[in-house]
Amino acid sequence: MLHNIPAILPPEALFYMAQMGHGDMLVIGDSNFPAQSMGQRVIRCEGSNASQILDAVVTLFPLDTFVEDRAVTMQVVGAPDTIPPAVAEFQAIIDAKGDNPAPIVSVERFAFYDRARAAFAIIQTGEPRPYGNIILTKGIIV
Repeated sequence: MLHNIPAILPPEALFYMAQMGHGDMLVIGDSNFPAQSMGQRVIRCEGSNASQILDAVVTLFPLDTFVEDRAVTMQVVGAPDTIPPAVAEFQAIIDAKGDNPAPIVSVERFAFYDRARAAFAIIQTGEPRPYGNIILTKGIIV
């Protein structure tokens, strides 16, 4: 048993997060995200939503300070300036709990998928809200 580890994160997620290095990316995907076809390391957390997982992850995971796009979401198709409710909630979590908060950057859908394919791991959640996906870039622990 470990102290101060969010119980919502399964051991597999902790294992992969600990293996990640500076600049590696972690995807937190919603229930519709094509996780299995995107990456080799998929952690299933269907009993949790993306905000719950993000909240737990940012307590353990330093965000990269060397890149502007340390947190990236998918733009709404046909309305790229729209901020979905899930993304607004993600920003509030990062602002409140992230050690290196920054504005979330949004990218076009297929650009998001390209980044997701390059990610170290994907956490598939049961998030029902559309556009409830985020990619985090891991920073360094000082």
